[in-house]
Amino acid sequence: MFGQAILNDNLPGAKQHHWSPYTDNGGTIVAVAGDDFAIIASDTRLIQGYSILSREQTKLFKLSEQTVLGVSGCWCDVLTFTRTLEARMKMYLHEHLKPMSTPAVAQLVSTMLYHKRFFPYYVSNIVAGLDQDGKGTLYSYDPVGHCEKNRYRAGGAAGAMLQPLLDNQVGLKNMKGGVLPDITKEKALMVIKDSFISAAERDTSTGDGVIINIITKSGVEVMHFPLRKD
Repeated sequence: MFGQAILNDNLPGAKQHHWSPYTDNGGTIVAVAGDDFAIIASDTRLIQGYSILSREQTKLFKLSEQTVLGVSGCWCDVLTFTRTLEARMKMYLHEHLKPMSTPAVAQLVSTMLYHKRFFPYYVSNIVAGLDQDGKGTLYSYDPVGHCEKNRYRAGGAAGAMLQPLLDNQVGLKNMKGGVLPDITKEKALMVIKDSFISAAERDTSTGDGVIINIITKSGVEVMHFPLRKD
């Protein structure tokens, strides 16, 4: 029809080019919040396609003594987003002479993501920390800033595989007569470790090692444990 371009791949010399501003560099984030703690963990593998770019790259960013951000996805967007967020938090610190609280950080992350809604950051975010009452809290996001408060959440490359595991082991969903107790720190650590071991068996972009940040009123404790490297 007049005015329509017809693409004929059989034309001699015809070539089709494709370019995308995004790439997925993998990474998995798992977080669980308890009565007086929050635990967030990420694997350390950074990939592009089937190539491993780094085996020791954390996806956790300590924002304060009470708040940690876990980010995975397009690594250039991760770096841009976290650097901008850290600058905004420094501005808040100098203006108000106190660090930003975890709920305030959660709102700021939502606002920054929504600001870029027409060309979104290709990232998966989970904010973990303690609220004003010292209770553990988590916030998860979609790419354009919708925020949801949670007790447990998995995100990133293996997030879809691990979320049902957390629903069962932490949320006790689909279990008859299950009463939802306050999860202990030891139980949360065990579930998170088991989650990453399972993900490494099924997802090629998750592996090498896990970095765990345990957030309590005393600060942020960092733990490491290895995963399979193939």
